[in-house]
Amino acid sequence: MRQFVVDELTALERDNLDSYLKRNLKPGPVEGIFWLPLPSDLLSEAQQGHGKCGPFYFAVDLAENRVCFEMLVRSSATLHCTCIAYATAVQRQFVLDFIDRMLDEERIKA
Repeated sequence: MRQFVVDELTALERDNLDSYLKRNLKPGPVEGIFWLPLPSDLLSEAQQGHGKCGPFYFAVDLAENRVCFEMLVRSSATLHCTCIAYATAVQRQFVLDFIDRMLDEERIKA
């Protein structure tokens, strides 16, 4: 799995990220999982043609001492479709910008 990981978080940093993610993202089905929605203007051609599969999002996994951002664009409607794919360069930059903003706002040094 392609992913971006910020590790070696202190307990305080982890709690700050938990609060930030709860304020800014939709919670997932399991504790510590969040959904980062992909804006419609960043959808790939395949994703644009699969409106029934949307909305699309990235999974964020917050664990005890790390936060992991998957670089796989997921569908909220199905697990197996050609529109589910690794992030394009523009989509990847969207995730990286979110990470940078989150770390800056929460003053994470990890």
